[in-house]
This record gives sequence, structure tokens and C-alpha cells, in this order.
Amino acid sequence: MRLNDRERQAIAQAAHECLPPGTRVRLFGSRLDDRRRGGDIDLLVEPPYTLGAEEQVAQRTRFVARLYRLMGERRVDVLMVPACEPDARPVVQAARRDGQLLAQVPQ
Repeated sequence: MRLNDRERQAIAQAAHECLPPGTRVRLFGSRLDDRRRGGDIDLLVEPPYTLGAEEQVAQRTRFVARLYRLMGERRVDVLMVPACEPDARPVVQAARRDGQLLAQVPQ
């Protein structure tokens, strides 16, 4: 995994401050491969329940803004999909299958 301790801590802190209890945050994509270089930080955010469209946008925006304040303006892509909902998109399937858990907001 190509995230340093500061980046992992910032992601966990932002999740705890901005996302609902029970939410899981997973790293997926190129940052999982230690042999690669560069690339953005791809995060799958899985709240435990379905959010309305406005609430989902608001929470994603708060989370990304907090990440920027904690880590500086890094390239971060956030995919938000409720854990309780199936999603057949290949990117979501890969993120759920291969992603590494970085944070879970306590219940």
C-alpha cells in the first residue's frame, strides 16, 4: 500500500469527523500496488445505510474538504456506495473485492 502513516491517519480522522457511524473507508486502485508510482488516492466510502442524494453529496463534500485540509490538495477520488446496496459496476466490484480497509467509523 502506497500511503504513508500521515495519509492513513488523515483519512481515518476525516472519516470519523465527517461520515456517519458504521461507515467503512477502503483504499483501492493503483495505490494498493507497491511496485507502481504516482496515481491518485482512490477511496470507496460505504455508509451502512442509503443516503438521499443531497445528503450523500454533502457528506462526500465534507469528507473531501477535510481530507484536503489534513493532507493538502492531493488527487483523491471518492466513490460513495451504501454497504447495504448491491452495485454491479466493475469499479465498485473491484473496490469491494480488492480494497483494503483504512477506517471504520465506530457505531
